[in-house]
Amino acid sequence: MKKILSLMLAMTMALQLAACSTGTAASSTDTASSAAAPTTSTAVESSAASAAANPTVGNDTHKYAVILKTKNTDFWTKMYNGIQAEAKAKGWTVDLYTAQSDSDTAGQLAILESCLSKGYSGIAIAPCSAVNMISGVKEANAKGITIVNIDEQFDVKQMASQGATCSAYIATDNQAVGAKGAEYLCSLISSGSQVGVIEGLKGNVSSEDRANGAKSAFQAKGMKIVGDQSADWDMQKALDTASTWMQQYPDMKAIYCCNDTMVMGAMQAAVNAGKVGKIMICGTDGDTDAIKAVSEKKLTATVAQNPSAIGASSLDKLVDAVSNPGSYKASSNPQKTPIDSVLIDIDNASKFLQ
Repeated sequence: MKKILSLMLAMTMALQLAACSTGTAASSTDTASSAAAPTTSTAVESSAASAAANPTVGNDTHKYAVILKTKNTDFWTKMYNGIQAEAKAKGWTVDLYTAQSDSDTAGQLAILESCLSKGYSGIAIAPCSAVNMISGVKEANAKGITIVNIDEQFDVKQMASQGATCSAYIATDNQAVGAKGAEYLCSLISSGSQVGVIEGLKGNVSSEDRANGAKSAFQAKGMKIVGDQSADWDMQKALDTASTWMQQYPDMKAIYCCNDTMVMGAMQAAVNAGKVGKIMICGTDGDTDAIKAVSEKKLTATVAQNPSAIGASSLDKLVDAVSNPGSYKASSNPQKTPIDSVLIDIDNASKFLQ
């Protein structure tokens, strides 16, 4: 009887051990959501695909992090989703984090600082400003963590002065984006027409590049720039700015906006003033709401970046830079990988809404 009881006990323990061995390991989602992020920022769920789910790719045992500006706009949501999709397809373990807003500079830096002790081999960063993450980048360099820059470029002079480096820079050519939008507007109006440019956040490199590209194109076509003002990426501020211009300059023929959040404000100003179709308005980013407005002839155009491709390419570069550091020259001003943009107007808007 004792032998039978002993045998039954052994079998029970074996079954319990077998059950434990089939349990799911803690996902990197748990890691990301429990990150010690400050109260002004949010660490959001990660995209982690196991090697078992992708046996053809799952040889990379490194951990990666991507820190974006925000997830509050269509543009950044598309980039976020593009990174997740690429991670899943390649079987890479990637944790994604975002700040609470694209102006949450201190909160975003705190996220980076918390990531430095989490065992990441590489971190890709879309900084809220050109300078807010540089001190954290320098700390990452000291720990041997590979850094890749996304979208908003780190200030090259500040990077150099602080001795900070990154291995790659992936972004749309923002000057070309602004020029493309302005040139299209110029094709619809007469030379010498009054035009305006609504910029984003002061000091933001992406905004300044788009604005400079647009202003250069307007000037090259002989347009008169009567308005050039920052609206801080904010819809209401853009609405107020455009409304004021339409009252001050009743003959204004075109407005270029440095993102699609602001262009929706400028469009509403035209609606309120009864000037839809009379004043040409072009935005930037290719957000769904803006494309829909173009298809409804409320908005003239938007220059669409490809945020999903930017995100996927950034992750690819990050992983490659970690695996093949000799192929990347880390510096304060690394080689840029450009992602093409496309102008969306009434002729092709429906295609982008499918």
